[in-house]
Amino acid sequence: MPELEIVGAPQSTFVRTTRMALEEKGVPYTLTPARPHSPEVDCIHPFGRIPVMRHGDFTLCESRAVIGYVDRVFDGPKLISDDPKRAAVIEQWASVVASGVFPAVLPYFREYFFPASGTTDRAAVEAQLPCVRQAIEVIARGMGDGFLAGGEFTLADMYALPILTYLDRLPESRDVIREHKLDAYLAKHAERASVRNTMPPPMPGT
Repeated sequence: MPELEIVGAPQSTFVRTTRMALEEKGVPYTLTPARPHSPEVDCIHPFGRIPVMRHGDFTLCESRAVIGYVDRVFDGPKLISDDPKRAAVIEQWASVVASGVFPAVLPYFREYFFPASGTTDRAAVEAQLPCVRQAIEVIARGMGDGFLAGGEFTLADMYALPILTYLDRLPESRDVIREHKLDAYLAKHAERASVRNTMPPPMPGT
């Protein structure tokens, strides 16, 4: 069987989520660094987003589709439970993080990591803080026994951890993370192999 190739920037939260899932599954892969909208990404994803995947002559885009494919094709621990209710809860929280939390904090990240003016606009940061606080509080409410979606490390955690890692590096969001004891959640999983092995290079300004 050909080796899996993941294409995308290692700093991307969705690229890291995908890589964490592969690590948890025990699937060998090659990471080919590429930015969004680069030719190698655009030829697979219609909107130029990362990650994209190659597996022999089969290509796929969107992290959740890639992870679902890997879970079905390769041996190893199940990434999504066979129990319908348990699977639904995991999928629910993975979707909440991907489609709700991430868009809420993205403008805040952009202002720090890729400011349009070249320097961080403090007024723009302040304007984003209510959304950032709400996003962190949503994750905090989903916590149970040190896991998002409760009970054990799941795909929901794999979506949340890369985002929380960046939030923990920025001053305003770091304070909110500590307020909600999510620093303990980050510390709990910091030495997990899938977390350690996918730690990305620093973002600009960090």
